Amino acid sequence: MSLPEKIRDRLRVPAIAAPMFLVSGPDLVMAACRAGIIGAFPANNARSIDILDEWFGQIGKALPADAPPWAVNIMVHRTYARLQEELELVVKHRVPIVITALGSPAAVVDAVHSYGGIVLADVNSVTFARKAASTGVDGLILVAAGAGGHTGQIAGFAFVPEVREFFKGIVVLGGGIGSGQAVRAAELLGADLAYLGTRFIASAESIADPAYKQMLIDSTAEDIVLSASLTGVPANWLKASLIAAGFDPTAMTEKKEINLGRPEDSAKKRWRDVWSAGQGVGVVHAVEPVQAIIDRLHTEYQSVLK
Repeated sequence: MSLPEKIRDRLRVPAIAAPMFLVSGPDLVMAACRAGIIGAFPANNARSIDILDEWFGQIGKALPADAPPWAVNIMVHRTYARLQEELELVVKHRVPIVITALGSPAAVVDAVHSYGGIVLADVNSVTFARKAASTGVDGLILVAAGAGGHTGQIAGFAFVPEVREFFKGIVVLGGGIGSGQAVRAAELLGADLAYLGTRFIASAESIADPAYKQMLIDSTAEDIVLSASLTGVPANWLKASLIAAGFDPTAMTEKKEINLGRPEDSAKKRWRDVWSAGQGVGVVHAVEPVQAIIDRLHTEYQSVLK
């Protein structure tokens, strides 16, 4: 395993609560870390740079030194207008782990390494994994088929072994993982950590709309629709939310041009009120505290640990 011992020894379950748009905030991050996994949130959930500054400070002060580290996800796509401002705050607060998405992580590696932080690059193909690895990142998050939100097309059972042929750093696997048994399966494939998103949408600490949480509880894997029509990147969406927003789930073939802009302008985005979820949605049956969810993951993980 390539995960540093100083991180692995703090984890009850080798997992990350994945950063999710309109879902993950400071409360979820802190609850995840206190319960024994890595907590993460996307920087663009903070609707202004001042709020992001406050969130970083809040999390950094609240968590004890021996807690699992926390992470922020920043978008590095050329159309994301707030990247440099976010990166300055990352360095100011010495965020332990930075997860990059939608582009090359090259622009952030040196800055994060300057204070000893870890960079994990979110990738959804072997080609992108190779490119990200060449920039000097510490790890790769392999977004496999079945992941909620922006997703990949390769099954995790194939993705991890192929990447492990050329990459010796930290490997995280995401895509349809919602149980402790699945976390262990990711490890057996060669991953250091599992990436769980959908499992935490209906948590009590999530900032998701209550209707979003209920829709998640009412849905199964058959209620997931894959489309690039909303953001320009293939993503998995809850069918019922597409219908509620006026989309026809059977006729979503047009690929939208990627134009991220600034989070402050997100009210103008037609996908703001469409909700994502992964194929692991079927394991979510109620709104629960993060602690209870992770306790169950721990019990399930221990039951298959050999």
